[in-house]
Amino acid sequence: MAKASNNIAMDLNMIFIVSLLLVFVMAESRSLLGSIVRGNSPPVCDEVVDVKSGDTCFVVAKTFNLTAEFFDAINPNLNCTALFVGQWLCIDGSVLN
Repeated sequence: MAKASNNIAMDLNMIFIVSLLLVFVMAESRSLLGSIVRGNSPPVCDEVVDVKSGDTCFVVAKTFNLTAEFFDAINPNLNCTALFVGQWLCIDGSVLN
């Protein structure tokens, strides 16, 4: 009887260890994948403009002949629904990966 309970305990311990390893591997792969997708370098901004009353991201991008993708890439943390007068927007720069 004692041998059977020892085998069960060893099996449960092995399952626990494998589960911990699996969780660790999944967490590491997500952080690695996230840095690959986002790129390792932040964008470099070479020129900014300040938001004026009535400006939208679309208007600013079109005024400076920027594609939406490039505008978003050089302004990665910008919330276009919450622009405020005087806020700086990047209108020229580069995105390094």
